[in-house]
Amino acid sequence: MARPRQKNIVERLADAGEEAIQRIGSAPGADKLLGAIGGVRERVDDLQKRVRGLEQLEKRLKTLERRVDKLEGKGGSASRKTSSTSKRKTSSTTRKSSS
Repeated sequence: MARPRQKNIVERLADAGEEAIQRIGSAPGADKLLGAIGGVRERVDDLQKRVRGLEQLEKRLKTLERRVDKLEGKGGSASRKTSSTSKRKTSSTTRKSSS
């Protein structure tokens, strides 16, 4: 007998949820809210794509730095890494402030 009661509670909650969604949708200004939420979603998707691209560029940069270090010899690797690291930090802060 416990099962029909649980089903009724679940059905009631589902119905209440559907009614709440319908009320939100029919409220004045809901169009703007839903449009803003959709815009945020698109922006987040765009940011994810850009971050993936930055990760790939960072990997390429590391491989290129290793190749340059091999060509220059081990003596230049310490100075090379510090200078490229500081350059990356300034360029990333510049990107953040300009976005």
